Amino acid sequence: MACSEKKSSTGIPWLPHPVLTLALLIIWLFLANTISPGHILLGGFLGIIIPWFTNRFWPERPKIIKPVRLLHFFFFTFLSDIIVANISVVKLILQPDISRLNSGFIQVPLEIKDPIVVTILASIISLTPGTVTAEVSRDQRSLIVHGLDMPDPETEIQLIKTRYEAPLKEIFSC
Repeated sequence: MACSEKKSSTGIPWLPHPVLTLALLIIWLFLANTISPGHILLGGFLGIIIPWFTNRFWPERPKIIKPVRLLHFFFFTFLSDIIVANISVVKLILQPDISRLNSGFIQVPLEIKDPIVVTILASIISLTPGTVTAEVSRDQRSLIVHGLDMPDPETEIQLIKTRYEAPLKEIFSC
């Protein structure tokens, strides 16, 4: 199965993006700062109507082949890396001599080709403290990543490829 197949369907035409619907409902409840029945209904209505009206503007979505692997990746790789990276960044910025940091840019060659999956990878890198995706090449074959402290750039490239890109290839069957 190719990574950039036609839009995945939920089987429910009035609910084209169930995850976005749930996210919009939760965001609405946080913004309203209440869990009253009226706000749950309003948030649910907005969560259904916004994705429904914007569905035609969404690009083709890759199909998630291994949802259990996605959950494992999110909870045990991505979130744990965020926690560890936060601690590392705090240690780095609190050290007496921050001039010893080895910050710089690296170019990470990509094997994934689907633009949505490339965007997911770039976002994961940027959401992990201490790194940010500075640029996606025009042909989407590489990412330019800035790291706060990268003593060995090749190790960082391999870390991104094995820790993030490989699981995403498996999850989306790219």
